[in-house]
Amino acid sequence: MTAQLALGTYRCRAIPEAAVRAAASGAQWVDTAPNYATGQAQTLLAPALAAHPLLNVSTKAGYFTAATGTDAVDDGALTEDQVAAGHSLAPEYVRWQTGRNREQLGRERLDLVLLHNPERAHPSDRPALHRAIRDAFAVLEEAVAAGHVTGYGIATWAGLEEEAFTVGELLALAAEAAGGQQHHLVALQLPVSLVMMTPIVQALDGRGPLPAAVDAGLRVMASAPLHGGELPAMVDQELANLIRPGLTPAQACVLAVASCPGVTDVLLAASGAPHWREAAQAVAQPSLTAAKLREITGVLASP
Repeated sequence: MTAQLALGTYRCRAIPEAAVRAAASGAQWVDTAPNYATGQAQTLLAPALAAHPLLNVSTKAGYFTAATGTDAVDDGALTEDQVAAGHSLAPEYVRWQTGRNREQLGRERLDLVLLHNPERAHPSDRPALHRAIRDAFAVLEEAVAAGHVTGYGIATWAGLEEEAFTVGELLALAAEAAGGQQHHLVALQLPVSLVMMTPIVQALDGRGPLPAAVDAGLRVMASAPLHGGELPAMVDQELANLIRPGLTPAQACVLAVASCPGVTDVLLAASGAPHWREAAQAVAQPSLTAAKLREITGVLASP
């Protein structure tokens, strides 16, 4: 099946309007983070989430703005040394940020909380990173038990590709964090595009994070499908026609990501109605076959 469109609020210019438009179009998810829109994204989303209670929201803990860091220090969730990094997986901070996310989003229960680029925490110490992830997962398991969070996961840029952790290791860390009970690791978010093709190429060979996520029943949110808006200008109409005749370059790029085996949601930061409509038309198309995806990635990988 072709993956569904979801609203991604990173680099989204008009978040309230985009959220209303996404909900009206049938999108089931909106993704955000406490550091998006200079720290205002969650507050901006709250009215749309109140108006559309069935719209699921995923948010994060990891990066924070300077103002949020100051508040965390004042509340004893971070030390002055920790706040200088602009990123933390410390249990006290994850617990505090999860509560703040609920408050800002106006939701008693968050559908999904993702550790935001956890690889940032201990870039040169894999065992320390895994301990930090496990301890953060333990806090999120507590939040699930309290009814404040439904599930959790990670949102990574390079962690999976650089093998700072694997899907199997994340599942094992979640099981450890749950203390022998059923864990609530339910989702991964990672970049998938015709620029960052590694997950697609691996999935076509039955390797990498996407098949592992499928085996574990995880939701997979593909971030940056248009590579920050740069990709449509890099794809000419000839390549778009190779992907699927009749599509624009932007639509072709979106369809390629939405067709990738294992991807369930494609995060699009489109605030304008024409862009959202164009993308919706793309994902309404039948999925590209594995053979077609191999052909496309082969063409793009050739010198």
